[in-house]
Amino acid sequence: MTPRPLIRLCLLLALSSAARAEPVSVVDFSGRTVTLPAPAQRIVALAPHIVENLYSAGAGDRLVGVVSYSNFPQAARSLPQVGSFNAFSLEQIVAARPDLILMWGSGNGAGALEKLERLGIPIYVSELRELADIPASIRLLGELAGTEASSEAEAVRLEQGFVELAQRYRNAERVSVFYQIWHQPLQTINGEHLISQIIALCGGDNVFADVATLAPRINLESVLVRNPDVIVAGGMGSAHPEWLDDWHRYPGLRALDGGLLVVDPDLIQRPTARVLEGARDLCSQLQRVRERERD
Repeated sequence: MTPRPLIRLCLLLALSSAARAEPVSVVDFSGRTVTLPAPAQRIVALAPHIVENLYSAGAGDRLVGVVSYSNFPQAARSLPQVGSFNAFSLEQIVAARPDLILMWGSGNGAGALEKLERLGIPIYVSELRELADIPASIRLLGELAGTEASSEAEAVRLEQGFVELAQRYRNAERVSVFYQIWHQPLQTINGEHLISQIIALCGGDNVFADVATLAPRINLESVLVRNPDVIVAGGMGSAHPEWLDDWHRYPGLRALDGGLLVVDPDLIQRPTARVLEGARDLCSQLQRVRERERD
């Protein structure tokens, strides 16, 4: 006679398999309804931040194809690549036999969605523009992969972290900030950019918030005129970029008084769970600038 514990285990496994086989339907960031006959088991992700967010949702083991620069977490570096985010191979995507493609709405290039739809594979469009979009995306990815318990825990952790920062710096003295993406050409972000929202979360004001373009190229004179309290450099990893020191050529800048800061761009420029870590770092640095100004 079959032992009762074994029978119970078989029943639980059968119920679990049945649950996993249920259809899944979500609305992606383009407003499209994405429906799968069952949670995805083989996924191709066409942007590094989507790869990272899928791991955060507890579904990194479902990835069968990624794009270049998918370097976090470490496990993502050994995954098969299907090209780059803006030059991927349809043939390699098909060869990976995915049951779901995750694409970057504004980053994968004009006409990318139309080309991918011809493959007849379900497509989810990611387009994260707000801080709240990051936990929301992780939740949706968890639904698509059937890893809701992991994705929900991570989404809640992020939301709580953002709330804590907002409360801590809500009444902080305002600090004007110029976020420098690059130096040649000189480039920054406007008020609609996610980085600008992080600056605001820390009690800072983006001095180029009023510019129409999301990531505008600007001239040197406009920075000197707006004369920010802080210049934050991205674009060179966690290392101090040499070009940040070029601002010492302009002695009238307020930022020269302890306000030349560096934040790892992977922690603040990619819309992933690591943004919370980047926000905490930036907030701490801005607070030190405030304290320095009081002394």
